[in-house]
Amino acid sequence: MTQKQTIIGRVSQLARANINALLDRAEDPEKMLDQLVRDYSNSIAEAEEAVAQTIANVRMAEADLQTDRDAAAEWGRKAAAASAKAEEMRGAGDPDGAYKFDNLARVALGRQIQHENDVRSAEPTIAQQNETVEQLKGGLVTMKTKLEDLKARRGTLVARARSVEAQEKVQDAMSSIDVMDPSSDLARWEDNIRKQEAMVAGRAEAQSASLEDQFAELESSDGDAEIEARLQQLKSQG
Repeated sequence: MTQKQTIIGRVSQLARANINALLDRAEDPEKMLDQLVRDYSNSIAEAEEAVAQTIANVRMAEADLQTDRDAAAEWGRKAAAASAKAEEMRGAGDPDGAYKFDNLARVALGRQIQHENDVRSAEPTIAQQNETVEQLKGGLVTMKTKLEDLKARRGTLVARARSVEAQEKVQDAMSSIDVMDPSSDLARWEDNIRKQEAMVAGRAEAQSASLEDQFAELESSDGDAEIEARLQQLKSQG
């Protein structure tokens, strides 16, 4: 019975296994999927062998049960025949012969009772074993269904895993670009150029202002000369 419980436990555990949870914990989903397929295939093969042996044992027990039933019925018929023969001889005035066949009837009835006891003892055990077989069959069906589903989903799951891996690499690359953003260097370079352009323009403007001041000074000198000339003219007239 312990062996049967062990088989049920293994089959039930595999049948209840959550594939998605296993994949979530896997560092390499593709290898995990391949390993799952191998493990499931091996476990199913082992479970099928164990279930087949269990079924064989049950069928042998059922055959023994039927043998006991047939034997009980046969010994019952023999007991009835011996009892009838004893009555016939007793009616014919042969008490010794009647006694002999009554004893045979008693032996036959004892054998019948023995086989009937064996039948009553075996029936509940075999019924329980058949329930176990049905549980094992159901577990195997679930395991095989999961295996086929796993095989069918393998390609899709691997593709999804690779897609996620590629997305992570792109995100890592983008993060690196953000950290080493060339546009910031370009902005600084452009700012330096603008400063240089402004400096050149400022120098040009400064030079232009200096020239205008010189001309203004020259014009101022001309004005003073005219004033002095007019002053001398006034003095000469007086």
